[in-house]
This record gives sequence, C-alpha cells and structure tokens, in this order.
Amino acid sequence: MIGVPSPTVPLFPVPRSFEVLAAPGPAPGAPVAVRHEPELPEQGYSLVRDAGGTQISYRDDAGLRYAHQTLDQLRADPELSHRAVRVRDWPDFPVRGFMLDVSRDRVPTRRTLRRYVEILAAARMNQLELYTEHTFTYAGHTAVWAAASPLTVDDMRWLDALCAAHGITLVANQNTLGHMERWLAHEPYRDRAEKPEGFTIHGRHRRPSTLQPTPENAEFALGLVRELAATVRARRVNIGADEPWELGKGRSAADAAERGLGQVYLDHLLRVAVPLIEDGYEVMFWADVLADHPEVAGALPTSGLVPVVWQYDGPVHARAALDRATPEQRRQWAADGFDMDALAGGFRERAKALTSAGRPFWVAPGTGAWNSVIGRLDNAVENLLDAAEIGREHGAGGYVVTTWGDHGHHEPPPVTYPGLLFGAAVSWCLDSNREMDLAAALDRIVFDGPGLGSALIAAGSVADVVDAPLLNGSALSAVLFGREDVPAVAPEALAEAERVLSAATDALAHARPAAADGDIAVRETAHAIAIARFALALLAAGGVARLTPAAAGDLLHRLDALLVEQRACWLLSARPGGLDDSIATFAPLRSALVERAAARQ
Repeated sequence: MIGVPSPTVPLFPVPRSFEVLAAPGPAPGAPVAVRHEPELPEQGYSLVRDAGGTQISYRDDAGLRYAHQTLDQLRADPELSHRAVRVRDWPDFPVRGFMLDVSRDRVPTRRTLRRYVEILAAARMNQLELYTEHTFTYAGHTAVWAAASPLTVDDMRWLDALCAAHGITLVANQNTLGHMERWLAHEPYRDRAEKPEGFTIHGRHRRPSTLQPTPENAEFALGLVRELAATVRARRVNIGADEPWELGKGRSAADAAERGLGQVYLDHLLRVAVPLIEDGYEVMFWADVLADHPEVAGALPTSGLVPVVWQYDGPVHARAALDRATPEQRRQWAADGFDMDALAGGFRERAKALTSAGRPFWVAPGTGAWNSVIGRLDNAVENLLDAAEIGREHGAGGYVVTTWGDHGHHEPPPVTYPGLLFGAAVSWCLDSNREMDLAAALDRIVFDGPGLGSALIAAGSVADVVDAPLLNGSALSAVLFGREDVPAVAPEALAEAERVLSAATDALAHARPAAADGDIAVRETAHAIAIARFALALLAAGGVARLTPAAAGDLLHRLDALLVEQRACWLLSARPGGLDDSIATFAPLRSALVERAAARQ
C-alpha cells in the first residue's frame, strides 16, 4: 500500500508515525485484534486499520491504553473513520507529569480535581503532583491548615484511586526547606525558622520562609512527607527543597561560612531524602540550588534521588526582559545574589551543574499561567519546547509541566489548559507536535466543542502583544499587584491588546463547549479577560497616580464589580479557604483608587 501524505493529523497527540493508506478502511463492526509485542518501546503501540479490521500491537498496559485512545479518535473522525491508516507511536519521556499548586490559596474542589485527571488521561500524561506546603490535614497541626479548606486523607485516597483508574500515578509532594512561611507564621513553629525575624528580598521585607537546617527540622519535615505519602500508593515522592532564600544568612550562617552553603544545603536534603530512599521511595527534589552550587552535584546519591531542573521563562523571552532591566533592578538582583543573566540560557544553563557531573535529571517547565491574569502563552510555548529539547538531548526520564499560584492564584483552571496541553503533546513526541493546532486540540480534547480554545489562545497572546516582557509574570499582573518593575507600554500596543481581548470576549459568546463544565469554563475565562482589560486601562493611564479623580472613581466601581465576580468564579472550582487571602492581594490597588478618587472632593 502507498502512504498518502496528510498535512493535518486530527489526532492528539500527533503520533510520531502516521499514514493514511490508499485503501479502504474497516467496515463498521469489523474485528479488532490485539497482540502483545515486547519489542516495541516502553508505552509504545502500533495500529493498522484496513478492510480486514484493526490490528493493535502493544508493549505494555500503557501502550494498549494509548492505542485504544487513538482508535477512539480515528473512529470519531468523519474523514478518517472509513480510511485505512497505519500508526506507530511511543513517548519521548517515560514520565509526563503535571504539578498543580494547591498551597497558594486555591485548593481545588473534588470536581475540579476530577476534571484535571480526565484531561491528563486524554493528554497521555501519567503523573500528577499536588504541590503542598500546608494544605493537608496533618495530624496535630490543625492551627496551620484550619482556615485553608485543606485536602483530607479521604480526599487523597479518593484522588489516588481515580488516578490509578486512568493510568496516572499520584505523587505526594510536600516542601521540606523553603516556602514554609505558612508554618513559620504560627508560634509553635516560629523557632524552626532560619531567620525568625524574616528577611529582605527584592527590596521588600518578608516573613520567615526557610527552615533552619537542623537534624530536628529534617525529622519534622520527613514526618510530614511520610504522613502525606501514606495516603497514596506511589513509591515516588517530591520533597521540594527549593528557594531557601534565608539559608546561610541566619542561624546557619557560621556553618555555611565554614563548610560552604552548598554543603549545608546538601546535608539537609540528604537528612530528608535518604530515609525515604531507604523506605523504598524514589525521591524528587527541585534542583535550583545545585545550579548555584555545582560543587555538590557530584555528591548526590547515585540512585533513588531525582533532581528536577525547573525554569519558567523561555530563553528569548528572558533575554528580552533582561535587556530592558533598569540599572536599579540589576543592582537589586546583585544585592540579592542572583545571576539573572543565566536565565537567558534556558534549561541548558540551568542543568549545567548536573550535565557537567554526568548526573541524570528531569525537567519542569511551566504553563505560564501564574502572575499573568490570562496567561503568557508565547513564553510558555517557548519554555515548554526548550524543556523538551534539552530534556530529550540529555535523556531526561521525566517532564513535569508545572502551574503555580504565586501571589494569590487568581487565574482559573482554563488559563492553565493551553500550556498543559501543549506540554503534554511535546513531552509525548516533540518532533510531531511542535507545530500543533493548539486551539483545535483544546476544543477537541478539553472542551468537546468549538470556540473556547481559540479565545484562550488569543487572550494568552496578549502578554506578548503588549511588548513589555517581564520575568515570571506579565505587565497585566504587575500593574494590578504593585510590582515596581512595571514597564511602560506603547499606546499602539495597548490598543492592539484591547482589540485582541475584545475579540476574544465576543468569541466566547459563540463558544459551544459540550464538556460537563463547559459553562463554568466560559464564565471563568470571560472573567479573566475582564480583569485583563481592567489591567490594560491601568497601563494606559500610566498607573493610579496619573488618573483623574473621576477616572479613578470609575475604575474603583469597575474593580469592585470584578471582585464580586472573582469570588463567585473562585467558588465554582475551588474551596473557600484561601479566597479571602487571595482577594486581599487587590487591597493595595483598591486603597490607591479610593484615595485618588477622593482627591476631587
């Protein structure tokens, strides 16, 4: 049979090998033959449909599951259902995961968690992590989680069973060094802090966030991980240990000066990790400290410990943002000890300590959803591709798409979906999916109907349209929440951004998602776009201080209406705990508008 080229492959993810054959396909009800073929790559399968029926060969249970997914898509496609085809496919990365932040205010409802699992399964992702700081009902620690609507033991066991039924591994994820501020804010835990009085970073004082690296604190953190891990069946955990801002600057300063900060960090990491490895767990941890202290990378255990290299700005985007940095910003970065220019090297630079030491690692890019209002999709695509390219080049065993909740997790779930789906596709097969039609894939795989995908893609492009790149955020978010590095935006860029968002709003009115939560996704997306348009108005004014009192009054009324809808949309997909804290991040902006509006009196 002769293969017929197909410029557009209506399958997700696009297979690495797909042919439409010059022959008739199977008749309705034709037999399906299934055969185990151990010579295929891990999770791989082949599928042939012709006049005689369908023949499936598979390597393992996962390969058989993915073969049936492909068969379902072929049967549902009006063009391919009656054609003969040949598919041969397997993944670039054995582990393709998603990590959802559930600790920065937004704790999902069970319905939202189920929706994520369904999307992950359809996208052939096989691992889920819920990033946890304090939002689990740890025994004896009620004061820490009481107001957070935390996940319970029953929640985790329910989710673990749901994941297992969909071929997904639920991995316990609990931070164990940095980002412990929700614990250290409470009196019984404050003395565990490296700097109980707090610290200064980016010119601002923050409350304590890092545990002092003592054996007692390592045992405390280890107990949290073990308690959470006991609720799921996976023998893999993530202990975090990232961004310990105060390490070596407080109680461990003398030890760090004597032995080196990298060694102090490694000792704490191993105090937590080694007992877990001895328990039979594979232990993931964030590898950012290794990038700054490559001298300790070679001292990591040779098995059982998985460094995960993360990076959330694409190299081109990072360079554009860095080139626009002011001298004051550069002085602040230097004072804080950050080598920001390394970010322009992307995953290659971030992984250098490990590649130089010959150590295997995983990669973790991001959806670009956080600190964005409506997404930073152009940056996310570059970042996701960079991770796939460097990870594949170095044989990374895992690719974990992350979505965080920095500064209030204002973005609803649909804003994460474009980056999540694109990351799933390129981690399955980079070569066949880098030019995929993402809007069409969203409508087909996530929303089961037209319109919403293109609206999300258009809205997600606005961060790039305003042509004011920032690191780890967008100008839209920066102007709302008081970042001091809000760049000036050209009037023509603002006008184009408003046109794009207006068109996306209009498109939502014609969206017809048939998914069970389609109406919720439309409402959440429409609200996110409305907040983004409000942010454009602030950018156009040059900030609150430049508003006339009348204009400030108008924006104040507009903001209050947006916050009412923000509360309503939040409760459609998230639990109430954390909502007040998230809404409170708008308080400085609202106060500034109130003060400016009052100036006319």
